Amino acid sequence: MECSVKWMEGGMSFVAETESGHVLVMDGAPEAGGRNIAPRPMETVLAGTGACTAFDVVLILRKSGQQISGCEVRLSATRAETDPKVFTAIHMHFIVRGKEVKPTLVASAVKLSHTKYCSASAMLEKTAVITYDYEIIQE
Repeated sequence: MECSVKWMEGGMSFVAETESGHVLVMDGAPEAGGRNIAPRPMETVLAGTGACTAFDVVLILRKSGQQISGCEVRLSATRAETDPKVFTAIHMHFIVRGKEVKPTLVASAVKLSHTKYCSASAMLEKTAVITYDYEIIQE
């Protein structure tokens, strides 16, 4: 996997171009010279982790024959107070919507994502305690 990140002169904004040809803009905090025009780099790490694990959960539930219509994960994270300000704790709250969704299968999907499939979670758990829970909204 490859990616290039270029500084946008005049502030603290950066443009990343991914191997798949997509572009992502990131910006620093105003107190560090940023203009608050895009997410901070560490916000994108957290968001990417949420997408990685939600991807797993949706895929597993679909393969399990569940009729899901939505999957959301709300993440809250704590960072170290000193540099490097790594994540030290992350909580993920999954909200799964669907018809006749089985709680045991949702629990299993979330657990499998964290113990086997999600590469981002596997990396972050080296510095952060990752916890999770879920709720199901039956439609």
